[in-house]
Amino acid sequence: MSEPLRRRGLMLVLSSPSGAGKTTISRRLLEADAGIVLSVSVTTRPPRPNEVDGRDYSFIDKAAFDRMVREDALLEHAEVFGHHYGTPRAPVEAALAAGRDVLFDVDWQGARALGVRMRADLATIFILPPSTAELERRLRTRRQDTDETVRARMAKAGGEIAHWDEYDYVVVNRDVDEALTQVRAILTAERLRRARQPGLVAFVKGLTG
Repeated sequence: MSEPLRRRGLMLVLSSPSGAGKTTISRRLLEADAGIVLSVSVTTRPPRPNEVDGRDYSFIDKAAFDRMVREDALLEHAEVFGHHYGTPRAPVEAALAAGRDVLFDVDWQGARALGVRMRADLATIFILPPSTAELERRLRTRRQDTDETVRARMAKAGGEIAHWDEYDYVVVNRDVDEALTQVRAILTAERLRRARQPGLVAFVKGLTG
C-alpha cells in the first residue's frame, strides 16, 4: 500500500447565532473525526457549568489577554457580551504544518479576522436555525442563561445572521444529525482541494514517469 499523500491542514470555521447548534455540531464532529482538533480559545469570561479549563476554553484574566494582544500572539480577538475572546496563533500554525485540521467555534468577527490573515487555509460554514422561534426555544431549553441574557442573545441574532453571505457554506440546522452529515461532507471536500495537497506534485510525476 502506498504512503498517504502529504497534506497541509485546514482551518474549518463554524459560526452561528447563539443557540443555532454550532457547539453541539462541533463537539460531535470532533468525536466522529480523529483528524481534526479544536482550537481552544482564550477568554476572560468565567467558566460555565461543566466547562473545563484548557478543554473548552483557556480562562485568563484581562491583563493576560491584553498581553497576548500586544505580543501579536492571537490570530483574532473580539469582545462579546462584555467578555474578550481570542485564538492563540502558535498551536494553529503548528497543526497546519503537521497536516492536522483545526476546528474553530467563532463568531462572524472572528471568521472575518481569520480570513484576513489565513484565507488560503480557511473554509467557513455558517449554521442557521430553522426559525427564530426554534432559536429562542433552544436557548431557553439549555437553561444556561437568564431571561435577560436570552433576550439579549435573541436581539443580537439578527445582526449575526446578516453576515451569512460572508461564508463559503451555509447549513440550516433543522436536525443535528443531518447538519453534522453536511458539515462532514464539506470537510471531506475541502481536504481534497488540490492546493491543500502539496504531495500531489510528486505523486503525479511518479504516475506520468
